[in-house]
Amino acid sequence: MTSTDSTSGRPDSIGTGPVISFPDAGAATPEALLPRAADHYALFQDVAGEDLEAWTVARSFAPEVLPRIDDCWDRAEYPTDLIARLGELDLFTDGMDIPGHRRLSPLATGLVTMELSRLDGSVGTMVGVQGGLALRSIVLLGSEEQKQKWVEPVVTGQAFAAFALTEPDHGSDSVSLETVARRDGDQWVISGQKRWIGNGVDGHLTVVWARVDDPSDEALHGQVSGFLVEQSLPGYEAEVIRGKVSLRAIHQAHIRLDGVRVPLDARLPEARSFKDTSRVLFATRAGVAWGALGHAVACYEAALEHARTRIQFGRPLAKAQHIQVRLADMLATLTSMQLHCRRLADLEAAGTLRPEQASLAKVFCTRSARAIAADARDMLGGSGILLENQVIRHMADVEALHTYEGTDTMQSLIVGRSVTGMSAFV
Repeated sequence: MTSTDSTSGRPDSIGTGPVISFPDAGAATPEALLPRAADHYALFQDVAGEDLEAWTVARSFAPEVLPRIDDCWDRAEYPTDLIARLGELDLFTDGMDIPGHRRLSPLATGLVTMELSRLDGSVGTMVGVQGGLALRSIVLLGSEEQKQKWVEPVVTGQAFAAFALTEPDHGSDSVSLETVARRDGDQWVISGQKRWIGNGVDGHLTVVWARVDDPSDEALHGQVSGFLVEQSLPGYEAEVIRGKVSLRAIHQAHIRLDGVRVPLDARLPEARSFKDTSRVLFATRAGVAWGALGHAVACYEAALEHARTRIQFGRPLAKAQHIQVRLADMLATLTSMQLHCRRLADLEAAGTLRPEQASLAKVFCTRSARAIAADARDMLGGSGILLENQVIRHMADVEALHTYEGTDTMQSLIVGRSVTGMSAFV
């Protein structure tokens, strides 16, 4: 990626890229991480202590990501070495208490997600899949033996982990999944297909969600449970989904499970129904809102920098009234997103966050990020479609956030059920 200093831009130059700053980790301030031009209500200027440290560490990752990510995105190549680096930076804990590792508050968790998505959506998704989904499944629902075996390799990024819930015919209707785990003596035999699974190919571990077929266990039979499946096992076949135009620097897989055998103790013992699956998903829903905020910040900053430095008709674009009005509109939307996210963090810290509140934030923030990205792309003109200017990459990546972890429609229906008292899902 090419970065230029705002004082050296040439009149009518194109393709110079936005200015990227990398504050010294030992002396970072909230304003250095998020200038007040992008934090109009100073919602994050009071971040301090361990929260600020975690935010700074996430920002410090920028020099390792930005010089590479455009090529990786362009070629649809997955820079898996970044997973190990994220583990070294201890950024996979996602609000979980893991002995010997960084404890992220809800605010710090959100800021880390925002910052990594501000760099690149694929990198933000790496943390969401590895930490928010796979690791959380093991920490929340696993046995002590399972935790002893897998938590440390996953949290350090030494083992790549996946969360396999979505199926080819069951996306939003995930409760109706068809993958089956049949009890056969001292083993489970798992058969079915999964689709859109991050880290599901060329990795180490997949948390597979399947319907239990075990007539001897009346309480569990027919319920959904999670199973720890090593990707090297016979019958586990996965291929990278090609042709994506979003999150191109992380691979999603189509997985076929053809009679994969795992021992009885591979089942997550606390995963006894889809309600337990939902516990994991609920915890990550707020993270999608924060990720959308990161994309929106990046696009707004790129548009603001372009307006300040792009010379047209003998003056900077920023001197045009309609440009200032558009920037003000973008900032108003961005500020609303920030208010949603900061309030979510406060509610989660107080232990009072409700699923429908996270759903509302997810809906609003992904919609808003799409709008800000589209406006920024338009303001940059032809330069807006160049990867080196970042906006088009963020614009494409936001489309995935708008859909995954529960589509816009499904999250809206959750909110609608909450306010009306009536379900309209079917």
